[in-house]
Amino acid sequence: MANILVHTADEGVTLTAQAVKRLLDRGDGDAALLYLALLRHHGSVPPRSLAGELRWDRPRIEAAEETLRALGLIAPAEEIPLEPADEKPVYQRADIAERLEGSAEFRALTAEVEKKLGKKLTTPDTGVLLGLNDYLGLPADVIYLLVCHCDERVRRRYGEGRRPTLRQIEKEGYAWARMGIDTQRAAVEYLKKYNERQGALPKYMRALRLGDRPPVASEEKYLLSWQEMGFPPETVALAYDKTVLKCHELKWPYCNGILKRWHAAGLHTPEEVERGDRPAAKAPPQKQADDAWKYV
Repeated sequence: MANILVHTADEGVTLTAQAVKRLLDRGDGDAALLYLALLRHHGSVPPRSLAGELRWDRPRIEAAEETLRALGLIAPAEEIPLEPADEKPVYQRADIAERLEGSAEFRALTAEVEKKLGKKLTTPDTGVLLGLNDYLGLPADVIYLLVCHCDERVRRRYGEGRRPTLRQIEKEGYAWARMGIDTQRAAVEYLKKYNERQGALPKYMRALRLGDRPPVASEEKYLLSWQEMGFPPETVALAYDKTVLKCHELKWPYCNGILKRWHAAGLHTPEEVERGDRPAAKAPPQKQADDAWKYV
């Protein structure tokens, strides 16, 4: 009998007999298509990142994902990697026009982003928003919070006249996807913690004798990492003193090395550092034992 399948040597994927039986018994075409797409990427990407490749909206891909999970064909949600698929789709003008015409939600998102950024979005700009929504699977309300966050961050650093580019927003969107921030609740919680960390930065700058100026980007990375480790400004001030004593000025890598050593030792508060970082006391001389030899 002739082979009716058309294929090439480099397109093969392998399904186990057990997986085929479960999919056929369930009779869910979307679940089967999603499973094939996951196999094509060797199971190394989260299902929702394939929405763009499959041209599905979020509810449809979530339903298929739940089916696969119920069938035991994909891992539990907490074990799924957060990296998006490697092959980011390229959205053409027709794709964007179709989404704008067919989705009132996406149309409203585009209008609100234009208002927020104070400019008319170009086709590539709108393609970035579509990618965040269609490819990364971020809902419109989360994307708008993302845009507002990027806008506030840029204005805080560079002044009121500056606005983020869509590429900067896209980069931050990928960071949110890796952290699993794909609901409004998760976004609000993240932004709350972010603002708390940002609000504490002036105290850390003063602990380092740098005055009230805002930190530059490289300095901010150090400060945020020290916050993540659990160091209050007072402990950073101790590390600063030790750094200046050794280097005669603030050397960020040296100061960071001190704090990383304390973190590895479980020392975070000034009191813990004082108790745990002091040199070990020398053992007292064995005077009585030495004296005993006089009587032997």
